[in-house]
Amino acid sequence: MSKFLLSAIIATVLSISSIQAQNENEDKNSSFQNPPITMETVAGSRGVMYQLLVNKKFISVPKLGFFSVTNANVPWEKEITPDIMTQAHLTYSLFKGLDVTSGMQYSPVYGFRPVAGLIYSYATQNLLVIVNPKVDIADDLASEGLALIEYKPKINEKFNFYSRIQGLYGFVPESGNHNRSYIMLRAGLSYKEFSFGAASNFDWYGPFKHNENNFGIFGSVLLF
Repeated sequence: MSKFLLSAIIATVLSISSIQAQNENEDKNSSFQNPPITMETVAGSRGVMYQLLVNKKFISVPKLGFFSVTNANVPWEKEITPDIMTQAHLTYSLFKGLDVTSGMQYSPVYGFRPVAGLIYSYATQNLLVIVNPKVDIADDLASEGLALIEYKPKINEKFNFYSRIQGLYGFVPESGNHNRSYIMLRAGLSYKEFSFGAASNFDWYGPFKHNENNFGIFGSVLLF
């Protein structure tokens, strides 16, 4: 399975390198600018969901940075235990858009675990793409992939259409068993740093892929 994971990571690097080659001549002389922190809350049929996304570079050492995603699901039913997932990584830029990462991840099932991986990010005024494959650095290793695409085309001088699809899939390579996955869908409007609209979350848990869904409304804000 280690050969499989190595092959997958190499394939990811090669495919991302191809994309990077097409954009290597863009914005070479642009000034350094960190992307904003994204905070989102969803109130829906299942409960309340919160997400915090951070992808920053150190201004004094721009090749080094910090990447973190935190998700929390709190059901309306008090007897159900809240579901929390968080990851925090130091990042190092291999070239524009592609970083190698190392840090930790926490989930109620596995606790705190050291992880390493890659992260590719591409951002324009209307488009954001993040791809983050990673593996546990542990004896009973697990693998996980996160992907996010956000698109905000302009409607008029004040509003943009807001859309996002975000997915995660995690499994144990040795057994092939699924452990955690989700798909998040968003559609609505953006006004300056604020976005709001309709939300759908589809969550699967454990080897038998127990399914829980949440449909409702979301609100998010960019913190610069």
